Order: sequence, then C-alpha cells, then structure tokens
Amino acid sequence: MSTARILSYNVHACVGTDKKLSPERIARVIQGCNPDIVALQEIDVGRARSGRIDQAQVLAELLGMEAHFHPSTRIGPDEHYGDAILTRLPYSMKRMGMLPGFHDRIKVEPRGALWASVHVGGVDVQVVNTHLGVWPHEQMLQLSALLGPEWLGHPECREPVVFLGDFNAPPGLSPYRRLAAEFVDVQKVWGERKAKPTFPGRLPTLRIDHVWLRGRAAVQNVEVVRTPLARVASDHLPLVVDLDFSAHRLASAPEVITGAA
Repeated sequence: MSTARILSYNVHACVGTDKKLSPERIARVIQGCNPDIVALQEIDVGRARSGRIDQAQVLAELLGMEAHFHPSTRIGPDEHYGDAILTRLPYSMKRMGMLPGFHDRIKVEPRGALWASVHVGGVDVQVVNTHLGVWPHEQMLQLSALLGPEWLGHPECREPVVFLGDFNAPPGLSPYRRLAAEFVDVQKVWGERKAKPTFPGRLPTLRIDHVWLRGRAAVQNVEVVRTPLARVASDHLPLVVDLDFSAHRLASAPEVITGAA
C-alpha cells in the first residue's frame, strides 16, 4: 500500500491549556490518530521548564516510532527547543537547518525546518516540517529560503512532496497565497466546507496549521482532531491527512485526485 496517514501538531512543549505538562497526554492524542508520519512543532529537549527530558525521544518511545529533532533555539549547551519528525516507516534524513529571520534584530524566536525522505509503499515521499515566525514579512523571508535550492527547490526534493507544520499564516495573507501558487492546500482541496481551524485549541478560530502537497496523490481524508483530550493537551489541534501516493506511479494521473464527493 502506498497510503500514509500524516499528522501535523504544534504540541506547545507538551503543556496543555490547563497548564499541565504531560508528554503522555500528547502521545495519547497522537496514538488515537494512528499516524505513520508525525510532524511536531514546539518540542523541548533538556529544558529545565519541562523536567530536562527529551520530549521528542519520549514521544517516539511511547508511539513506537523513531524521532529526529532539530533545535531552532539553544539556551546554553544543554537546553534545546524546536521541531521533530517521527515515523515508523523506513526513512532517511535529508536536511535539518535554520531559517532566516528577524531574531538577530528583535526579540523573536529563531526558526528551522527538517526534511525527511519517507518510503511509503514503494514511493519516496519528501516530508518537510517547519514552524514559521509570526510576522508576515519574516514568513516571506523564511518561505523564500524553504522554496529555494537548499530545500524544496533542491533536485532531490522530487515529487511527491508534503510540506507541513505551523505556518502562522491563515488563508488570505501573502505567505499563504505564496504557497498556494505552488502547492495544494490539502484541507481546501478536500472540500472548502471541511476546512477547519486549528488554533487556539479550546475554541479554534484560525487555520494556521497546514499540510501542503506537490505532486500526484489521492487525498482520502482530512481531519482536525477535536476530541476532548485534544482540546486540552495543547494550544493547537492536530491536523491529520490520509494520502494515497500510488497515483504517483501513473504518468497520466492528474496532479491531485481527491476522495471528496
């Protein structure tokens, strides 16, 4: 089978809207979705505030997956904060790195990205996870880097490509429009009425977490997880998509085939 369930989730350092720190609760939310590939943002590794544990590794062990973590923020030699890709499928890491931004001029978080090539039923799917800044001008700078020759424009970043994460950019703003010119918004193509907000977790109003697709694939399902547990586990809700990449093998297949009625 060339089908994968892919989940994007800003876990807020595993601190819920009730202020409780609980990687185990985050793991239960993810496990309930049964994903094959997980893109996480706002992960703590060695941070004093979260008990100095490696949250990426703890979550991977609880989920029976392997984890790769990239620190976008370093506080001294031991405290890190950033993003991670987890999977139970065969994969290879292609790149992890920092993105340009305003952190050297004003007090904003540095940002980064990870790129993994994941083997899904005979198809190598390029998965790029990121967490963009909060200012549109900074987001555009970061997108220019991500769409350039070191990341999504790299010769080895061949279709199909899944570009996902917390973009801090709702539909209508220039960063979203920039991405929509090159990628398919999986939530939107599944059906406009089904596009759901992901933030804030308890009463979501903003659609800022996205899964973007480039290449041939069948979109079989899209869901924003709104269970009682998910509403309290983080300040974002998880976004889950089911993609069938078998169409990638057919040269005559359309760019995107949706499973929506």
